[in-house]
Amino acid sequence: MKNVQIIILAGGKSKRMNSDDPKALAMFRGRPFLQHVLDAVSSLNLTIKPVIVVGHKKERIKEVLGSDHIYVEQALQLGTGHAVKSAKSSVHKAHKTILVISTDQPTISKETMERIISKHLEKKPTITIATVLVPDFEEWRSGLRHFGRIIRGPDKQVVDIIEFKDATEKEKLIKELNPAMYAFDADWLWENIDKLKNENAQGEYYLTDLIKLACNQNKKVEAVPVSHLIEGLQPNTKDELKLLEKFAP
Repeated sequence: MKNVQIIILAGGKSKRMNSDDPKALAMFRGRPFLQHVLDAVSSLNLTIKPVIVVGHKKERIKEVLGSDHIYVEQALQLGTGHAVKSAKSSVHKAHKTILVISTDQPTISKETMERIISKHLEKKPTITIATVLVPDFEEWRSGLRHFGRIIRGPDKQVVDIIEFKDATEKEKLIKELNPAMYAFDADWLWENIDKLKNENAQGEYYLTDLIKLACNQNKKVEAVPVSHLIEGLQPNTKDELKLLEKFAP
């Protein structure tokens, strides 16, 4: 795993948490979201330090988490694809695989990240994604309802990810979801990231559009289920955070 570098997306606001702090600093079991993610990342013992993409109140993140990290700024909130592109100039020259995760995944596990990276290195696809399969959207799983849907073709291979706001009513019935963890072949990622367009309901550059782009190029996409279903929950509200506090191991 010596040529693997992680990009952590931490530029978002915490508006629905009723906080002016960045979402990265929302508290889960006494520590900021981002600290939980960094602890999980450090357990992988990668040789290349992660890059943290910051935006809203970036100085607060540096104040709380310290300066001993690689920070890059996403000056404008233009979506996940734009956030990853913002990190391009700061990645290590030796990196060959990029793993992208988000700061609002405080229960992300070492096991899930290892499985994604291992599958990616073993099968050598262009992209490896994590997936979450839910039986329903009841109880704590209601917080997953607005996740992107995994689209599979007739051969059961992943061909696309449709964001909830862009999904048809039929697509919203799909119970295989996108928890926003992706491993990319680095050369392919940087060659194609500028091809993303913002022609969607949010007017943003979706990182998930790279899955369809890769498939259109006849590139291989692998999928890995998360180790624990609860890892998929990315709390956006205080109620969802209470559910995570209750059900997380």
